[in-house]
Amino acid sequence: MELSAPAMFQAALDGSPPSATLLSFALTSFIIELTPGPNMAYLAMVAAGEGRRPGFATVAGVALGLALLGLAAAVGLSELIGRSPMLYQALRWAGVLFLLYLAYDAWRDGAPEAGPRDRSSLFYFRRGLVTNLLNSKAGLFYVTVLPTFVDPGRPLMAQNIALVILYVAVATVVHAAIVALAGALEPVLTDAGRARRVRRVMALLLAGVALWFGWTTRA
Repeated sequence: MELSAPAMFQAALDGSPPSATLLSFALTSFIIELTPGPNMAYLAMVAAGEGRRPGFATVAGVALGLALLGLAAAVGLSELIGRSPMLYQALRWAGVLFLLYLAYDAWRDGAPEAGPRDRSSLFYFRRGLVTNLLNSKAGLFYVTVLPTFVDPGRPLMAQNIALVILYVAVATVVHAAIVALAGALEPVLTDAGRARRVRRVMALLLAGVALWFGWTTRA
């Protein structure tokens, strides 16, 4: 018998993890998001150098990227990548190279001859999205950490989707807080020389994060 929309919604709720599991998963996600990584470094760089509005646009792109990766994990694509060394290495190196490109672009923005750039929120949204679609760390989280909170005796898809939504929500709150804090520095950087130095320091830090990311995610 075909279920009505309210019945389907209730079935999804019945299949979601219990509240204790959700709370434990939320705490785990929060701790993981507080560890230094590509998102934290890039968001801080954008917010400090360009302001909160570009930073929040990047947060939105990051959130969509995390949600798409979570959906891929729910249907088994992330597990397939995890089992294929070639696919995993291709994704990992693409992520490292993209982060290095972002670091180079930030360094170039800090050059005296670069001048100001008029970039839309969509530009930063796309960068946040691409950064996370190439984020093998997030993919590994969905494959290795998330399944430990899934109860085999309950509907798997409903649990996976509920945990992905919760993780994206926790990550977005953390990322928004990073942007709010780093964005407080933007008014201080009204001096062109000071802003240029800060951008170059942030570019070097992002390049360091890219290399650290490549080292820690090697198989």
